[in-house]
Amino acid sequence: MAEIHVLVRYFAAAADILGRDEETITFSVPPSLGDLHEQLLKQYGQGIAELLSASAYLVRGVLTRDPTYSISGKVDILPPFAGG
Repeated sequence: MAEIHVLVRYFAAAADILGRDEETITFSVPPSLGDLHEQLLKQYGQGIAELLSASAYLVRGVLTRDPTYSISGKVDILPPFAGG
């Protein structure tokens, strides 16, 4: 099976904490949002677990937090935004 590349874009606090706006993560099987979450914890450590659990994820125009949701192409990680 071919590798699956997912462009992950980070916004606001997520970009600040991770020190980047985006990266491509490669999976060997079709990934779910839960797989992405697990991979990010492996890469960046448990220190980002709270940020990820509070974030919403935009996948193919759908805003979700469902860990079973299938992902492909691009995922935007949207932490809670402060308003004013």
